Amino acid sequence: METLQQLIETRKAKLQKFVEAGVEPYPYEFDRTHTVAQMLEEFDELQEKEIVVRMAGRVVAKRVMGKASFAHFLDDTGRVQFYIKRDDVGEEPYALYKSSVDLGDWLGLVGKVMVTKTGEKSLHVQEYTLLAKNIRPLPVVKEDAETGERHHEFSDPDERYRNRALDLIVNPEVRDSFRTRAMIISNMRRILDEQGFLEVETPVLQPLYGGGTARPFETHHNQLKKKLYLRIADELYLKRLIVGGLDRVYEISKDFRNEGVDRTHNPEFTMMECYIAFKDYTYHMELVEKIVADTVMKIHGSYQAPFNGEVLDYTPPWPRVNFFDALKEITGEDLLGADLEKVREVAKKNNIMIDPKYALGKALDELAGELVEPTFKRATFMIDYPVELSPLAKRHRDDKRLVERFEAFAGGMELANSFSELTDPQDQRERFEAQAKARMAGDDEAMQLDEDFLGVLELGMPPTAGLGMGVDRLVMLMTDRSSIRDVLLFPLLRDRDEAPSEE
Repeated sequence: METLQQLIETRKAKLQKFVEAGVEPYPYEFDRTHTVAQMLEEFDELQEKEIVVRMAGRVVAKRVMGKASFAHFLDDTGRVQFYIKRDDVGEEPYALYKSSVDLGDWLGLVGKVMVTKTGEKSLHVQEYTLLAKNIRPLPVVKEDAETGERHHEFSDPDERYRNRALDLIVNPEVRDSFRTRAMIISNMRRILDEQGFLEVETPVLQPLYGGGTARPFETHHNQLKKKLYLRIADELYLKRLIVGGLDRVYEISKDFRNEGVDRTHNPEFTMMECYIAFKDYTYHMELVEKIVADTVMKIHGSYQAPFNGEVLDYTPPWPRVNFFDALKEITGEDLLGADLEKVREVAKKNNIMIDPKYALGKALDELAGELVEPTFKRATFMIDYPVELSPLAKRHRDDKRLVERFEAFAGGMELANSFSELTDPQDQRERFEAQAKARMAGDDEAMQLDEDFLGVLELGMPPTAGLGMGVDRLVMLMTDRSSIRDVLLFPLLRDRDEAPSEE
């Protein structure tokens, strides 16, 4: 059996045959008139009028039979058979096709459509052009004639993530996931635009990071001789725009958090954040329902969608569950107003380890994350969080121990987070100072005190509602993918010699 290097050398020799025949193996362009999908859609008319079409694709199957051959090629829209005959293309081109065209080669094909004796719609080739020679052989794909299942040696998820180009070639269904991702983002953008939101762009490099509780990535600007951070959220810049008089703004952007890598977390991820003046967090509950329900209906044709072996329900309106009520139902303890010692005691009873550095808010968050959030399979809002956990949210109008905040969940995952935004600069300063104390106590995810932002708030910020929605997790839910790596074209991975990347 030939080694990979021997196979590569063999294909290089075939490439040389094209060169010796006067063929440019890597031409500059090819004038394509039809994709596979277009050819099949217009097939009857093309056949009736004997229209010559120009198509291009990668050869994925080849069957040589003396003076004529059948093969299949694949483009971005589908796969179709072509028929090539020596008497049609010429003796030398046909001999070159037989001897030197391999699986994986890109061909430009010119011809007329036909139906074979077995009833298969095909392209009858009159002329072919080599568009790119495949030097590194593709994995051999075997398809079960009865079940249609496809098998090949390139199936290990970690290897697929590391070589996404090859993954897209041999697993065409992966392309569908990313087409769906693009549609989801486009639909989200359409709904926001229709609601009167203005799409904006804010800095990725920031002198102070904020808008969330997370560790940042650090970098250094040589010319300015200063440390900068990759943003962990867009929040504080978008709020500046609300203060400046832009009443409805949103951004779909990459954010970066220097945190663990697991099934639902990647250090680089996509968020949609939007802010609207004169509204509170209840407005965003309706907006989240609209975005998600509209998306699931477009993809699945109903408000139900499969995920991890279950069928999840996204039918509006979604249930609303109070944070402390949810904890009480599971633990039997009313933790509203409880101190840190009590929360740690309840956590211990439930076999949950709370980091000794965590203050009260983080401890409650850990408890809810372990006990409550995984139970939310049906799309659900958990509302009214402890004030210690939400330094940028307005205190609840009915109970000052809480804030007006919700998180949306589905499939046991957090999907969105929203506040009635804190607009009182003095209250905001006190919350920042509390975060600073938590940071001094060892919580390296606590927020920094941002004097510039406090100065902006002092200009006067109208009542505002803010929302952050995780695009990657929404795509996971809509495409039934259990790992975030399946919905990122190029996820961040550990080195090959480290532990497996899936935790």
